[in-house]
Amino acid sequence: MMSVSRRSLWLRMIYALCLLGATYNHLLIVAEYDWGWNYGGLPVLVTTFWTALTLIDPLAIVLLFLRPKAGVIVTLAIIVVDVAINAWVGLTYGIDLAAFLAQVCFLIFVVCTWRMAAQHP
Repeated sequence: MMSVSRRSLWLRMIYALCLLGATYNHLLIVAEYDWGWNYGGLPVLVTTFWTALTLIDPLAIVLLFLRPKAGVIVTLAIIVVDVAINAWVGLTYGIDLAAFLAQVCFLIFVVCTWRMAAQHP
């Protein structure tokens, strides 16, 4: 049976890989459109949040390993808020369904595992 600290590490590594993929996507958008892009006319609070994820996601990755409990909480907060915003955008403006469903899967995974991931000695 896997120890609690080993299971926590594995879960946090999975979180980090998902956040790394998200960071990559945000960096591509910033590289192509710059920091102030409005995503084709979406509300400023939505676009500011999405652009801020370019910095928030990597911060969460660092926290997952330097301050695991804080990193897990930040990761949970990121995905809950991101899915909520993306659901609203999807209902209001339309959305890439495959990308949204991937985020929902990550949300479900994090919601089901965050307590185990936060169990770090």
